[in-house]
Order: sequence, then C-alpha cells, then structure tokens
Amino acid sequence: MIKDYIILAFRNLKRRGLRSYLTLLGIFIGIAVVVALIGLGDGLRMAVNSQFGVSTTQVLTVQAGGLSGYGLPGTGVVNSLTKDDVTAIEKISGVEIAIPRNIETVKVEFNKKLIVGYAASLPKGEDREAIYETLDLTIQYGQNLKDSDTFMVVLGNDFSQKEKSGFDKAVKVGDKLIIQGKEFRVAGMMEKKGSFILDRVILMDEDELRSITTNDENVDIIAVKVRNKDDIEKVKSDIENLLRERRNVKKGEEDFQVSTPQAMLTTVNQVLLGVQIFIVIIALISIIVGAIGIVNTMTTSVLERKKEIGIMKAIGARNSDIFLQFLIEAGLLGLLGGFLGIIFGSLISYLGVNGINSFIGSTIRPKIDFMLIGFSLLGSFLVGAVSGLTPAMRAARLRPVEVLRQ
Repeated sequence: MIKDYIILAFRNLKRRGLRSYLTLLGIFIGIAVVVALIGLGDGLRMAVNSQFGVSTTQVLTVQAGGLSGYGLPGTGVVNSLTKDDVTAIEKISGVEIAIPRNIETVKVEFNKKLIVGYAASLPKGEDREAIYETLDLTIQYGQNLKDSDTFMVVLGNDFSQKEKSGFDKAVKVGDKLIIQGKEFRVAGMMEKKGSFILDRVILMDEDELRSITTNDENVDIIAVKVRNKDDIEKVKSDIENLLRERRNVKKGEEDFQVSTPQAMLTTVNQVLLGVQIFIVIIALISIIVGAIGIVNTMTTSVLERKKEIGIMKAIGARNSDIFLQFLIEAGLLGLLGGFLGIIFGSLISYLGVNGINSFIGSTIRPKIDFMLIGFSLLGSFLVGAVSGLTPAMRAARLRPVEVLRQ
C-alpha cells in the first residue's frame, strides 16, 4: 500500500516539474551546507590536532611567557627559563625526566639557495632517546643522531621533497648544509608526520645549536615526562608552585605556562566546535526557508487538485488515504532535497579536506560519516513531512460533493 503511495507521489512531483525543483532548493542548500561544514570541521580538527606531534599523554610542556618580541614557542620572552629550572623540576616527586629544548631561527644554505628555517636541540644520552620516543620520531632514510656524531643533523620529511624543501632540490642523506655559516652533514631524514612543525624541523645536538647562536644558558621549552599519567594534574600543579617561588610571582600573575597536550587540543577543539555550531545554525535558516516552500507548494497542490481529490473520495478513498498521499509527497520533497544536498555537501567536504592537506601538509584522509548521512536523510524527510501536515489535513477534510460541484 505504501509503495503505491510513493509511486503516485513521484508521478505527481514529476508532473509539477519546475515547481518541485524550486521547492527542493531550500532543503538542498541547507542540507548541503550542514554536511559540508560538519565534514570540513572534522577534517580541520583532525588536521590541526595532528600538528601538535605529541604521541604520549604523559608529557607536560613548560615555557616562559611575557613576550618581548615575535618568534617560535618559548623564544623572545622577557624572563626565560634556565637549566637550573630544569634541574629543580626534575627533583619533583612524580617527574620521571625533564628535558630542556631550544628552538632557534636559523639561516640555511643549500643548492645555492638561502632559506630561513628553525632548528631544535637534541640533548645527549637517555634524554635524547626520550625525545625520540615522545615525539615518535621515525627515520625514513639514514639514521638518528648519536652522541658521538658531530656537526650532523636530522631533517623533517619536507626537505626530502623538491617542491617543499625551499631549495628547488630534494635534500638527501649525506648532503651538506650551511647553517648559520657552519657546515653540517645530513645524517637522516624523518618519515612524514603530517605536521608542519615536525616536517620542517632541523634537529641537531644541543651544544652545537648553542655554538651557532647567541643562546648560552636559556631554555625555550622544558618537556616533562610524568611517571604516572594519572598524576599529571598534580605534577602540573607542583611545577606551577615551584616556578612561582623561583620566579617570585603570585598566583594569577604567572610569566610562564605549564600545559598538557590534552588541554591544548581541548582548547583548539572547543574553538572549532563553536565556529561549526554557529555556521550550522545559519544553515538551518535555509532549511526553514525550504520548509516554508514545501508548505506553499503543497497548499497550492491541494487547491489545484480539488477535483482529483473529490473523484478519489467518490470512488471510495478514505480521509486517511488522502492524508497519507499528500504527507508522503511532502516527505519525498524533503527527502529528495536532502539526498541531493548530501551528495553535493560530501563532495565539497572531500575537496575541502584535500585542500587543507595541501595547505598545511597534513595527511588526513577524507571520510564518509554514514551516521551523519543517515540523520540528514531522516531529518530532511521529517522536515518535508511536518511541512506537509497542514496541507495534507486540509486535503483530507475536503467534501467530495462540494468539490465536484465546484
């Protein structure tokens, strides 16, 4: 029975031609925008999250605040962290290891080209292995730096690609780079991480980095690994109390920041979610306009088909039959608009995520959210059906004798 209603509804919609397509437009635009923005938002969130490049949940990041200029994280600050801060933090109960890191802007020459990049320090001994593990640094070509290596570097994956290296030539293991006027040999190239931070980094020995820059004792970032991840908030609080005392600042006036990967990601995700919700609300306005269009179309259809309704009732059609016929037509209008919107929105989302990958160098794969598609189809059908309730009830209440007389 329902199948017959659906077939008849399709015929009626096809018969109305252009009017049906114009009615679909509002629902189509609304659903397309919702699907596209949710897909793009998820892709952007995953791409941004991948840029942090931290694979463990047991690592705290400590850096100074109070900027005196622009620069990389932890640089250009008024009151820098020091090696003594690192030693003090390492004595806190619950801290497994505290590793000082320096990040410096450097001039790099290769293939008669000069670029400005950034170099990050690698400590010696067990701390170096801890950095490799924490950042999940895997070598694709060559090898990692050893304590015995001198004036050697490990490069991010972008340098191994001609179009991304900045030198109009791919850098290979064994090549020589001039960094801040000193010659360094490439020991290894890292695997692609999908992070513009790690894929562009130059890793070198801490002492050698200090030797080619003016930084002698200051520390840009301290990576703190906690023994037990369940104690991470307590250790964070202990570090904050220690640094307040060492830097002689009161609570609420800190010139430093202690952060966890989860906290940073949560902040970013909240901002992205807020933007997503705001734009989706705007998209819902288009759906409301589409619903009003369905009401108008179905009301006009009832007026145009009074004679048809009268004949159907005269030959035995019940009020419920007439009601279902018009309700299903309205639902199909919404469903068709939603279906076309999902196809168009998914295409925009797919192309948009690929564009994000190209722009920031991430490797996020576009995905199809079948739950979102299912809810969108159901929602578009319900919008159409609800919009058609009043016209369907009006059609069902028509009296066959009065209609046929008219």
